[in-house]
Amino acid sequence: MASTATRPVSCSWSGVLPAVTTQFREDLSLDLAATRASFAALVRDGVHGLVLLGTVGENNSLSAEEKRAVLRAAVEAVGGKVPLIAGVCELTTANAVAYAQDAERIGMSGLMVLPAMVYVPTRAELEHHLRTVARATPLPILLYDNPPAYRVEIDLETLSHLADEPNIVAVKESAPDSRRFTDIINAFGERFALFAGLDDLVFEGMCLGARGWVSGLTNAFPRESLELYESLRAGHLERARKLYRWFMPLLHLDAAHDLVQSIKLAEALMGRGSERVRPPRLPLAGERRAVVTTLIERARDTRPA
Repeated sequence: MASTATRPVSCSWSGVLPAVTTQFREDLSLDLAATRASFAALVRDGVHGLVLLGTVGENNSLSAEEKRAVLRAAVEAVGGKVPLIAGVCELTTANAVAYAQDAERIGMSGLMVLPAMVYVPTRAELEHHLRTVARATPLPILLYDNPPAYRVEIDLETLSHLADEPNIVAVKESAPDSRRFTDIINAFGERFALFAGLDDLVFEGMCLGARGWVSGLTNAFPRESLELYESLRAGHLERARKLYRWFMPLLHLDAAHDLVQSIKLAEALMGRGSERVRPPRLPLAGERRAVVTTLIERARDTRPA
């Protein structure tokens, strides 16, 4: 299905790439010092890269200037140590192009490109948006497919049309159907590197051919995330199953509508950040907060050796 007219750029990314949070002060202004510290801590723990300003990073809650400031903070904190991949989720194609080019100038290693926010495009409009962003920069691009969250599917036909863009190198697959991994590999072979994008499908995704995991709960439990990935990569499936079963109640949080608040609460309870979020999001409260807190504390108190 894929075109072979243009030789694609090789994708060097693999492993555990947390979709990192953005930290705020009590007045909800951007806390660059705390954000830098959280990035550096994850790299010290051994993650293989950082995905900045995606859903978990509250991209659409930041101004244009704040987004660029976060990217610069990441370069200052960990530039050169691991790949830095910037989320591109703008309202218009022109804004996405401008942001992608700024990310390149700031020093990003690559981009995670989403469909344009809010508007639900036709297939032709989706392809035009993704292709235009790809052609605006030589940076390697990870496409983000998340139909439940963004009401848009990057389907096999669209991927086929985009396969001639050499710098579109990978797909973060967050559809809740694990069959997508096999369908993409059957259609395109190794043309696109695949990454598991839902925390509670990482076991299935890795076993079906994903080379890495763009993870939310890694922000709070990096060492366990890395151990799960390494066990899967090495084929130690019994060890991986035990870790996955321990982790799963928390991993389900990544697929919920309040995933950002839940992940930030986990960070706070694990001493790795603040739970502050920008409206319209609000910190978890009431029964939901009690339920999520119980899940986090139970995981913390029963962590595998």
